[in-house]
Amino acid sequence: MKSRLFLLLFLSCASLAQDGSAIYSHHCASCHDSPRGRTPSVATLRSMSNGAILRSLEDGLMRQQAKDLNSQERLAVARYLSGGVEKEPQSPVVTTARCSVNVIPPQSAASWNGFGASITNLRFQSSAAAGLNVLDVPRLRLRWAFGLGDVTNARGQPVISTGRLFIASGTGKIYAVDPKSGCIYWDFLTEAPVRSGVMVSDTAGPAVFFGDARANAYAVDAATGKLLWKVHIEDHPAAVITDAPNYYQGTVYMGVSSAEEFLGADPKYECCKFRGSVVALDAATGKTIWKTYTIAETPKAVSKTKTGVQRWGPSGAAVWSTPTIDVKRNVVYVATGDNYSDPPTSTSDAVLALDRATGAVLWSQQMTARDAFTVDCLQPVKTNCPDSNGPDFDFGQPPVLASLQNGKEMLVIGQKSGVAYALDPDSKGKILWQTRVGRGGALGGLQWGSAADEHNMYVALSDIAFRQVSDPEHPGAQKGELDPTKGGGVFALDLRTGEKVWSAAPAACGTGKNCSPAQPSAVSGIPGAIFAGSVDGHFRAYSTATGEVTWDFDTAREYDTVNGQKARGGAIDGGGASIAGGMVYVYSGYGQWGGVPGNVLLAFGVEGK
Repeated sequence: MKSRLFLLLFLSCASLAQDGSAIYSHHCASCHDSPRGRTPSVATLRSMSNGAILRSLEDGLMRQQAKDLNSQERLAVARYLSGGVEKEPQSPVVTTARCSVNVIPPQSAASWNGFGASITNLRFQSSAAAGLNVLDVPRLRLRWAFGLGDVTNARGQPVISTGRLFIASGTGKIYAVDPKSGCIYWDFLTEAPVRSGVMVSDTAGPAVFFGDARANAYAVDAATGKLLWKVHIEDHPAAVITDAPNYYQGTVYMGVSSAEEFLGADPKYECCKFRGSVVALDAATGKTIWKTYTIAETPKAVSKTKTGVQRWGPSGAAVWSTPTIDVKRNVVYVATGDNYSDPPTSTSDAVLALDRATGAVLWSQQMTARDAFTVDCLQPVKTNCPDSNGPDFDFGQPPVLASLQNGKEMLVIGQKSGVAYALDPDSKGKILWQTRVGRGGALGGLQWGSAADEHNMYVALSDIAFRQVSDPEHPGAQKGELDPTKGGGVFALDLRTGEKVWSAAPAACGTGKNCSPAQPSAVSGIPGAIFAGSVDGHFRAYSTATGEVTWDFDTAREYDTVNGQKARGGAIDGGGASIAGGMVYVYSGYGQWGGVPGNVLLAFGVEGK
């Protein structure tokens, strides 16, 4: 700690000789002054502390973009964006936030384990498992709030298992807290930020599994937070883990994605060499059982850009979402992203079925062909954009293995194209139906997660849009901001046919700045109610019978938290709600693409219970 403080004092003096504004203009402004895709705006960057910016440049997603900057230059950029003043670090956790005793409750305790609440990623709980019924929903009230630290995005999703609530933060902290009070049993610091949720084993002496932004996989003791093992599962420098892992009978399944799609915006970057993969790890040791790349062919030199920079391919087909486990067929299903370079492959924008024992690819069903894309494709002058110049319709959500009332099973999934699909797992992923619910786009369509019961598939639509407005910092110029009139909507689709059972129009957003009715976050359900968040900061419940809004809470405000951290809510994106033990938990705050930043976990319980 002392050495870190000394370094900051030294660099704060040295950085006076560095022109943070010029460094930002040369290295960063082309993306952040006119943000596209999931790039945060300069306004969002200016709301971050020096520590948060430095963490992103050194250990987070921006580490590759900043690799040519020395430590003085990185600090100069951080100082420039924060107005030249060192901001106070986040206050330590208050003593009263610690639980007085540390006891693991019985395994039968309420659970929403992993991203999808089950190994099949249904994102749907029975009323008994949820401890909540449809009549309880209108009586939900905020019980407590938990600050996630020095971040502007509340990513991932809380998980309830072994009588504890597990919280992951972009600061690199994993917390185990009491589900009813929020008091902290333990916390664990990772090597790099954590963007996903966790998964807890069902064994005696349970372990908590998760990954970080440097493609490290971890297992820690659920009772104590002690590290059991840590392994590096992908060597590509841009590799990250964005999905919560899945677990079954002693094996952890984890997908690997990357930030190389963003590195492609640099015209000097040799794009691209990353390939998505799925890794099966021994839960006891972390040893790799098998690893399967979503693209079988190793990238090779294929052509050069018009400025003479070498191109490589094929690449991409990242796995952004949690694998789905099919015990009956002994299969693991994963959804893939787009290609980053030419030639495009048949396994991008696809659902793949892998043999659970060996990782062998059993079949692949592609939804969008020739979708090769990098962020450079959004620039006026395209240097590193693949010739295919695809629509960026990758999958950000996992396949859901759903069962109809008659016992028939199908895989259902939503795509950024705005289309929902049903696939036949017994016919090599044959498409049973497809239904369009939106126009789709790079930030549009069906993004992070769908839910299903025995009757319907439930999806929430992003279709976030932007409009041009005057830029007060640059007279005569314009900038993009969120369009408050476009995007959003929740839909119920009949599992048998794909027909729309009902659609719930998005709520009016008004004309305020940084407001959008888009609903990109994952949905979660119990019998009678579906929960969905919105970029406008509202967290709502909808009737599964009619789509009527039955409960609404505006999360975009400041909170006093049980752990003494400064916290506020904002836009809701990414992972959705977790429901168990009569409680509903959701993250709020998402500062990318102009959304309102935030850093809070909210816990709701039923009034009078």
